[in-house]
Amino acid sequence: MRPPYLLLDIDGVLIPFPDADGSTPATHARHDLVPTGWSADNPVTVWLDPAHGPMLMDVIRIGLVTPVWCTSWRQDATTLIGPLLDLPPLPHVDLPHPQITTSHPNGYLWKRDHVDAWLDDAPAVWIDDDFTGLDHTWAAERTARGAATLLIQPDPRTGLQAEHLAEARKWAGRLLTAGTAAHASPNQTEAA
Repeated sequence: MRPPYLLLDIDGVLIPFPDADGSTPATHARHDLVPTGWSADNPVTVWLDPAHGPMLMDVIRIGLVTPVWCTSWRQDATTLIGPLLDLPPLPHVDLPHPQITTSHPNGYLWKRDHVDAWLDDAPAVWIDDDFTGLDHTWAAERTARGAATLLIQPDPRTGLQAEHLAEARKWAGRLLTAGTAAHASPNQTEAA
């Protein structure tokens, strides 16, 4: 069985949103970046936690998931964000550039329809800070039809935490164990 995808957002997950007073977690370092299409005279300031790179690499190295960026940073996730966290180049879901004024134009996360088409029936754990109840219903429906889906929603002010990745690792491990057992012969299953 192929490992499930780990779909990883950036804003609100790796880059926390500032508190009302403008503060960000003390663990995060400031970086000024120039995304594709932006002027070097007008960089985007982001705060990244250097501990996120090793935390993500611990999950990536064990091979329980196939990591993929799922963010409005698109290719810039690989060229700008990943290197700051010492991550290898990762593929990304090629999201469109919608002309929307809310991240939930239809009551659910704008990325969802694109992710659903991209995933087809592949299992996935998706870490994003912006899910709604309709997204959780979608995940439950995918799982019920055999496309196991776990949504993990960090607090956008604190972002990704070790327990989020532990949950993803545990879920993926159970999924792969169940898939391996389902494909094993009866004698192999009894021995396991």
